[in-house]
Amino acid sequence: MPVKQIEKRDSVLTSKQQIDRLLRPGSSYFNLNPFEVLQIDPEATDEELKKRFRALSILVHPDKNQDDPDRAQLAFEAVDKAYKNLLDPEQKKRAVDVIQAGREYVEHNVKKKKQLKKDGKPQFLEEDDPEMFRQAVYKQTMKLFAELEIKRKEREAKDMHERKRAREEEIETAEKAKREREWQKNFEETRDGRVDSWRSFQAGKSKAKKEKKPRSFLKPPKVKMEQRE
Repeated sequence: MPVKQIEKRDSVLTSKQQIDRLLRPGSSYFNLNPFEVLQIDPEATDEELKKRFRALSILVHPDKNQDDPDRAQLAFEAVDKAYKNLLDPEQKKRAVDVIQAGREYVEHNVKKKKQLKKDGKPQFLEEDDPEMFRQAVYKQTMKLFAELEIKRKEREAKDMHERKRAREEEIETAEKAKREREWQKNFEETRDGRVDSWRSFQAGKSKAKKEKKPRSFLKPPKVKMEQRE
């Protein structure tokens, strides 16, 4: 939908309606598409993007919605995040690629259905209606954004697990090295004492050996042999 039409359509939305839109059930996935959050065409210029962000951020700003500041803050954060993503060339390209992939998927399905219809197999093509085609692209795009987000979270969880495991191993290695250093330090500090104790022990043994009296053995009395007459 051209930017002019989007602006005309959204001009009727009040602050409350925009906040409700941005926080509707499933918004955590709907808001993955920054173009959907800002309701602006992917082909919009940077100036049009800036203008749209300014208008929408003012509309949902907590200061302008003091009767519902908490929800307004969440809506404002969603708008601000979407705008910053589109200012990043890499993030913007990724979003455009997802939208393009969604459109190509729907176009491919329409082509298949038309071929079946041409072959004599009745096919009802909702996508022949421009609005139905837009809705089909929208749904497929949201599905792709959701799948990418799920995969991102899975990678993040896996990376976090790996970092935790690596950190635990690092801590264990550090603790082991610490214990070894403490043991070595204690060994070095007590070495002189152990040597002195050993020397004292050895000296005591030598002294005791020298002072030991030789054992005396009692000699048996001499037996006089009786003379025979």
